[in-house]
Order: sequence, then C-alpha cells, then structure tokens
Amino acid sequence: MKYTTFGRTGMTVSRLAVGGYPFSGVNKAQGWDPYSPQGRADAVRVVHAALDAGINYVDTAPSYGSGHSESIIGDALQGRRDKVVLATKVAWPSSWADIGKEGVMRGVEESLRRLKTDYVDVIQFHGGVYSHEDTQNLLNAGPMEALQTLREQGKVRWLGVTTEDAHSIMELTGTGLFDMAQINYNLIYQNPALHFLNRAKELQLGIAVMRPMTSGILQRLLEHLAPQLLETEDIYKLCLKFLLSDSRVHLLNVGARWPEEVERNVRFLESFEPEFDIAELPRFTGKIYESDDLRKGMA
Repeated sequence: MKYTTFGRTGMTVSRLAVGGYPFSGVNKAQGWDPYSPQGRADAVRVVHAALDAGINYVDTAPSYGSGHSESIIGDALQGRRDKVVLATKVAWPSSWADIGKEGVMRGVEESLRRLKTDYVDVIQFHGGVYSHEDTQNLLNAGPMEALQTLREQGKVRWLGVTTEDAHSIMELTGTGLFDMAQINYNLIYQNPALHFLNRAKELQLGIAVMRPMTSGILQRLLEHLAPQLLETEDIYKLCLKFLLSDSRVHLLNVGARWPEEVERNVRFLESFEPEFDIAELPRFTGKIYESDDLRKGMA
C-alpha cells in the first residue's frame, strides 16, 4: 500500500479509500443488493479485504441508504476502529438554514451510533453545488458552530466539505475553517484543475476525490460512442492513472462491491509510478502551443 500525508491534518492515509456508497445502492444487473443478508455480508467482506490490504481510510454518509452504509461499516470496523481514519458527513438537507446547529449535532450523534464509535476522524458537510446563500447559512445559521462544538467535545477531529462543483466551495474553504475537501474530479470532469486544486494546495487542504472512476458515466458514454474501447481494462486503469498522477490529490474514494475489486485496485496502485504530474498539464490552447514549441526546441 502507498500512503501520503493528508494535508494539514497530518494524518497518514492510504492513496485508496473505501467509498461507502455501494453499501447503500442496489444494482440488480450486477447481482448487488446490500440490503439482503448475503449482500450485507459481502459488504462487510469488502471492508475487511480493504483493511487487510492496508487501506486505512473509510468514507460514508448518513444519506447513503438512510444510514444503511454507516451501519454496515460500523459492523465491519468492530475490533479494528483504531486502525482506520473514519469519515462521514452531515446529512444533505433541503436548506442549511433549516437544519441549524441542533439538527447537525443530532445527526452526527445518530451517525456515531450507527458507526458504533464515539468519534469520527473527519466530518464533512455533504452537498452538491453551494450558492452564496448556502455558504452564508453554513457559516452563520448554526451548522458550522455545531461542528466546532462537536470537535470541542472530541466527537469529530477534522472538518471538511464535499461538493460536485469545486468552484462553489472556494468561499467556504477560503475561510480557513476547513481541513479537507472531497471533490468531484476525474478524467472527464476536470474543472477543479482550473482553479480549486492549486488554491487547495496553498491552503494545505487534504483532498479526497469522489467519482474517481466517473461513477460509470465514461463507460456509459463509450457504450454509445466507442464500444470497442470497453473490451479491455485500459479505460479503468486510465481513470486511476489520471488521479494518481496529480500531486494535489491525496486519496481516491473508490467504491467496491466484492473483495476481488479491492484486490485489483490495490495491485494496480502498488505497481503504478507516475511519470508526469497532471498539475503541470497546460489547461489553455495557447499554453499547449507554447509547450509544444518548447518541447521541439522551437520556442
């Protein structure tokens, strides 16, 4: 297993993490149902396989199956909790103003009970795209105060935020109140590379990536556009290579449904050595032209 320091938290984390969404999502076409007795047992086996392979970061959320994912992870971590960096989230509300301080604190306490632990290492506001109003409500209508109180009580250690659109948390993370961010960033969604990732590096934020394999979106596109490319593992590996080659990214939340998937991911991680830092990739046409000329000695 390969490890890194998770930004300013100072925690040592594995480059691959257990993403908890599959423990709440039914996929009948693939024979996956974590709500069945066998499916639940399979999910616990996945967590154990990950820990046995050296993965030490586990991420979940109360909104994953109304706590179902958290309860599975709580069972799986019995006797091994002290070996894991455990991350969960504040339930995604219809309005951050409505949930307030008490709602956040109550929700986190419920998560702790399902996870069968008295603290989580990372607590994250769970959201998609944050408007200016969302940001102000998080900061001033009670939610942020709740997390600070929970941290003072020793029930959470590090504070974070998740987002589908990294640009929308520039204001939030710029406050200096957050230690990490979990962002949507992958081979087909590269918007964070234009602005957020460099700023996050300056702030020393720990960066976790959601949807590292594009959540199957790239594969669905290729079914229609270039089905022949789906006949090998190259597309899957390419997704991992892209993120593992970006020095600004610390860990990848990869969902898995069977131990064999965990083992495949770990084998690839251990064998892969980046040859280029994606952080240095030119992002505008003019820069591509300039770098092309420079590489060919024509600048």
